Amino acid sequence: MPEPGFTIGIEEEYLLVDRGTRDIVQSPPDEMLAACQDKAPGQIHPEFLRCQIEVGTPVCKTVQEARAELARLRGTVAGVADAHGLAPIAASTHPFAAWEPQQHTNRDRYNMLARDLGAPARRLMICGMHVHVGVEDDDLRIDLMNQIRYFLPHLLALSTSSPFWRGRDMERKSYRLSVWHELPRTGMPESFESYGEYLAHVNGLVRTGVIEDASKLWWDIRPSSRFPTLEMRITDVCTRLDDAVTIAAMYVCLLRMLWRLKLKNVTWRPYKNLFIGENRWRAQRYGFDDGLVDFGRGAIIPYPDLLEELLELVREDAEHFGCVAEVENARGILKRGSSAHRQVAIYREALETGATGWEALAKVVDWLVDETVVGVVPAA
Repeated sequence: MPEPGFTIGIEEEYLLVDRGTRDIVQSPPDEMLAACQDKAPGQIHPEFLRCQIEVGTPVCKTVQEARAELARLRGTVAGVADAHGLAPIAASTHPFAAWEPQQHTNRDRYNMLARDLGAPARRLMICGMHVHVGVEDDDLRIDLMNQIRYFLPHLLALSTSSPFWRGRDMERKSYRLSVWHELPRTGMPESFESYGEYLAHVNGLVRTGVIEDASKLWWDIRPSSRFPTLEMRITDVCTRLDDAVTIAAMYVCLLRMLWRLKLKNVTWRPYKNLFIGENRWRAQRYGFDDGLVDFGRGAIIPYPDLLEELLELVREDAEHFGCVAEVENARGILKRGSSAHRQVAIYREALETGATGWEALAKVVDWLVDETVVGVVPAA
């Protein structure tokens, strides 16, 4: 079996905030988006809500190339936004903004979504990170999707950046997923025997008029409908650039590890979504604080122990891709906390020193603005 290309592409969504009020900008100037697109043609796009902006790297052959492209795109958006008194934040929710005043982008696809989905669509003031990895063979793409579902909660736990919603600590590290779940066709995909079976199910939905195409399957992971890639969608957007690169590096290494097993006629033990869903919930609720279930051992295992096992599983692959440092940065995330951990800590520390609730939340926004551009390439 020839080795897949294992190319990498990263998409990130950001929220745009006013530097003065720290609130979401309901209607950023059209010239801001145009200026971004002039600087990075085809790589910066509007999102469903006008307060959002999306970037997408080109197809990258290495993790380092993906990092450089993402750093350039973050820097481009930040530089152009700053000229308008705005700033992007790489967080999956805003600490205090309200969703009701937000306006969706006036495009046919988004108008259709707003009409079909109703109020849940208007609440989508959330951002995610999607990582595409090139797997050219259709059946292999489905096989790897079936297997890597087990590891997706582990990646979610490292990425969490959405503890607040409308000024409240929601007592979960990824509240984004709670908002996302109001939409149909979300969550973990089922297991499919082949690409043909997958297509048969997609075509069944298309024939009934439920969806127009497979892009309306908003699963945690899916075969891309546009590219020969396996698109991972479960993770929050990482506030720190290096953490986003770590997630992408771990994902591509896990896929290659599973491919290596397949060469030996070995398959990662399959688990039903009932079991995988428990770890997904634990990652959403606690991040990496309270461990995940190892169903083989029948016990909840501390996340640091699970991470060391993951790092050992993919060591050969990290060496193959030359991304050992990027993968091992996962230990750094555990040490300092994910974005969600940092946001909650900043909020509580501010309250303890006498800040009002709004002042404490404003400090969180200020931190998000600064942290989003750590390590980026300033706009030319």
